[in-house]
Amino acid sequence: MTERQIKLSQTEDVKNFVRAASKCNFDIDVFYNRIVVDAKSILGVFSLDLNRILTVRCNGSDDKFNQVLDQFAIA
Repeated sequence: MTERQIKLSQTEDVKNFVRAASKCNFDIDVFYNRIVVDAKSILGVFSLDLNRILTVRCNGSDDKFNQVLDQFAIA
């Protein structure tokens, strides 16, 4: 299991992130504080406060998805 910090600031960022997560065959959660949503749910991700830094928890690994995470990663 890996965790990464990301920032999704635009609508297109959310679409690209969810599209990439949906191609993975393992569970991916996005959360901050006590709110946890499925990263493969576009409505779930849009329901988060996108002004916050989000944490992504992956229960597997995929090189293409890791490249997408790198685009939105907090330095």
